Amino acid sequence: MASSITSSLQTSNLRSAFLGERNGFSVCSVSVTHVGFLKKTIECKESRIGKQPIEVPSNVSIKLEGQALEVKGPLGQLSMTYPREVLVQKEDSGFLRVRKALETRRANQMHGLFRISLTSSGIEKGLWLMVIMIFCIVIGCLLSHAIVSKGFEKRLQLVGVGYRATLEGRILVLSLGFSHPVRMDIPDGIQVKVEENTRVVVSGYDKSAIGQFAASIRKWRPPEPYKGKGVKYADEIIRRKEGKAGKKK
Repeated sequence: MASSITSSLQTSNLRSAFLGERNGFSVCSVSVTHVGFLKKTIECKESRIGKQPIEVPSNVSIKLEGQALEVKGPLGQLSMTYPREVLVQKEDSGFLRVRKALETRRANQMHGLFRISLTSSGIEKGLWLMVIMIFCIVIGCLLSHAIVSKGFEKRLQLVGVGYRATLEGRILVLSLGFSHPVRMDIPDGIQVKVEENTRVVVSGYDKSAIGQFAASIRKWRPPEPYKGKGVKYADEIIRRKEGKAGKKK
């Protein structure tokens, strides 16, 4: 090691420089990228999901005002508010595009796949969800003939002796084994139909409102696992449990 340093001192040229060979000393200059001193620049690319355009049908109108988006179609009207990190633009070609409005870390996160917890606020929702929500709104208004004819619906079934449902105008009356009937006001934009007193069909153009109202009906008497009594979704599978009498056998 000492011999190599001595030889380098003898053979060095007397040149001046900011780094490197100076005053007869041969200084080994190493790129800072090799030792990790230079911060690496990370290029944030746009999400492939976020870049996909959304086709708007001819008989669906889109209104953009500030951070508010309003969609009108044959089945009704829906509106939503999107965060400031998101920019929604309507093009003359009839497509709707969602872009990043800010070059920030949060905007980059929102433009890709971002997991949403139940406790997160609306501004933390990923841009991919914004695309899906806008896409679902357009679909809910008009995207296929099937949806135009019947919109969305959720079916529930009442299982139990004496369990029944009836309609009194815009009020759904449920007999679920309580000392009194359960009366539920039907929200605007939602239609409820009762079939054979034991099946309830909730329909409309707002899929979120339909699911919420159907869940509130089920909440009054969730199906129990032993005999399956209660209010359940038509396509719901209840995991049955064996009672104590069955175990003794």
